Amino acid sequence: MKEFKPVLIFLVKFVFIGLALMALYNVYLNQYHKYNLPDPYSIFVADCTVSTLNTAGFDADSAIDKKNPWVWIRMENLWPSYINEGCNAISVMIIFVAFVLAFSKGWIRTLLFVIGGLLIIQLMNIFRIALLNWIFVYHSDYGKIAHDYLFPAIIYGTVVLLWIVWVKYFALKIEKPEDGERA
Repeated sequence: MKEFKPVLIFLVKFVFIGLALMALYNVYLNQYHKYNLPDPYSIFVADCTVSTLNTAGFDADSAIDKKNPWVWIRMENLWPSYINEGCNAISVMIIFVAFVLAFSKGWIRTLLFVIGGLLIIQLMNIFRIALLNWIFVYHSDYGKIAHDYLFPAIIYGTVVLLWIVWVKYFALKIEKPEDGERA
């Protein structure tokens, strides 16, 4: 049983941290959803997506839905998508953070990797949503498969790659002894 102790400790930490972060996220969301309003972070993601689309040369803007807690994206005079709390990548970020914290190695290294990883996930998510809108407008036949399969694979694949980098190059990295020290 002792050989499984590190795995069990990791799993307990991962589940506990993940559940705690999800609970905090739900408290945050309920402040807005009880009034049928989108949360500020989802609005931020929509605004970043619109900026990305405009930078790419498309005519885009956003509008908060008057009846539902989401933000519509307008692109080329169409309203191809909306962003709700499921689109803002917070749930994916929570899974990423829970894993890294459960497998942490030194707080500064962990904190820097979490911040860098969250930035990468955020950028991937904004490009994902922008590209999805392009697909919905110009290649709508592929919209469902892109939304349901391709882009979730890309965003979760990004998280898995970040986890691999974390474990291989940071968490399990053997520190070299300084000159004069013995290993």
